Parts: sequence; structure tokens; C-alpha cells
Amino acid sequence: MSEKILFEDVFRFSSGNNCTGRIKARFNKENGIADPIEEYKKNPDIVATRWLFWSKKQRPFFEGDIAIGFVRLNNLWLLTTIKRVTKDLGIKNGINYEAEVLEEYRPYFGRVLVEYQTKKGEQNKCVKYDTIKDRLFINQILPAIYDGDDFPGYDKVKLSYAQLETIINRNKKDWVAALSNQKGVYLITDTLTGKLYVGSATSKEGMLLKRWKDYADNGHGHNVELEKLVKEKGFDYVKEHFQYSLLENYNSRVDDDIIRAREQWWKRVLCSGGELGYNRN
Repeated sequence: MSEKILFEDVFRFSSGNNCTGRIKARFNKENGIADPIEEYKKNPDIVATRWLFWSKKQRPFFEGDIAIGFVRLNNLWLLTTIKRVTKDLGIKNGINYEAEVLEEYRPYFGRVLVEYQTKKGEQNKCVKYDTIKDRLFINQILPAIYDGDDFPGYDKVKLSYAQLETIINRNKKDWVAALSNQKGVYLITDTLTGKLYVGSATSKEGMLLKRWKDYADNGHGHNVELEKLVKEKGFDYVKEHFQYSLLENYNSRVDDDIIRAREQWWKRVLCSGGELGYNRN
């Protein structure tokens, strides 16, 4: 078995490299309100700033300190940033610090996965680096910056609104390639009420990618019943409760009439019209 590589063996903070003050790490995970890895997928800077430097009354950093950010990814921790604190803003219950990225470490952001067993009270709080450096091991260095889950195959597509929005906004290549050239029949599930909407994506709608982009943009994709729902309950309702999955997919050469016929079949099978769903016909 190969010997594990310490985070310190690569980054060498204890040897004085770039350190003019203390070094602290923050291990962020879901806190009952939000999940930082989902925030990271949308916009890495949210986690690299807000989740790293938000505090209520405590002053965990001083000017000159180095702050290392990690976010929980499955059973490992993903490195999000390494910054030097440049100013204490004196803010309570907010982002308390200004900081500058240590540029020599930027190539590692979003790529280094570490093994670390946090102790009680360490998650979502700042921890002195010297007390953990001998237990912080590099698991792997990803070939590219982590930007969300890879496309799992057409038969395993199940996305929350937040996941769909991230795929669209970040133009995630594997998902874009998979959805941009496929027609299909899809299912939208209201996870709060259980109501269903069955829809189709044909060449007229611009294939699956274009059709789902419409839902990411406005929540209703110009469907009458969904549009009424968004008007009544707001776009946030969709963002919180809608789930998107594929029932069937077809390549671009399949006739659009076949796709529409399959759409009608699934509407009947799933009873997605009337009081039970959001389809009108």
C-alpha cells in the first residue's frame, strides 16, 4: 500500500511559505439551511467568500492570517480557496473580512480532494491548521476543476431545479453534449404535492437542452398550468420543489410525431392531467 501524502507535504505552510500570521481552515458542510457544495456548483466564489468569512460575533481571523476553505463532497473535502486576510471589516453577522487569493495555489482550487475526519465542533467553524495538519491527507487531484456531477446516462437523469440551473448556467460540457442532440419525453415532479407534468422535446422545441433551459429561465417553460402556478406561488416554489427526469430519449433522426405520440402515452399512464397533474391535455 502506498504511503498517504499529507496536505502539508504539498502546500508546506509550516515552513513559513507565505505565512505572516496564523493559518486556519474552515470545513463547510450542509447546515440545515443550505448545502455549500450545491452553492459551489452554482458559483464557487459564494463558498470561497461567504462560507469562509461569515461569522456572527467571533473574530476568527486577523489581518495577515491565511484562510483555507474546504467544502464537503461525499466523504471527502474539496479545497475551494486559500486567501490572506487583508482587512477586518468589523461586521457582525455577515462577511467580516476582505482577503486576497494566494495566486500560486489557485491551480489547486476545486481540484484537490482531502481526507479528514472532523472532530465534534469543527464543521462550519475555523480550525487552527497546526492542530490538524498531521491528519489532513490528499486523496486525489482532479484533472479539472470540479463543476458538479458528471452526466450519469439517460436512464439515470434526476435533477433538482438547483442542479438543472447549475448545468445550464455553467454550460457543463458533458450534460450539454448529452442533451443538445436528443429528443425525448420528460417528467417534471412537484415533490411537495406529487403532481406531475409530462412534456416532450422535439426539433421544433430545440431538443432537450433548449426545452429544459426554458424551465431554468422562468420555471414554467411557457406551459399554461405551470405558468399559472409560478404566478400564484412564485418562482421560488419551483426552485424548491420541482424535479426533472427523463422517461424516454431519442436521437435527432426520429420523427417528431413519434415523440409526441409517446408523450401522450405517458400522460395517460401517469394520469398527469386534470386534478392529478399539470397537463391540460
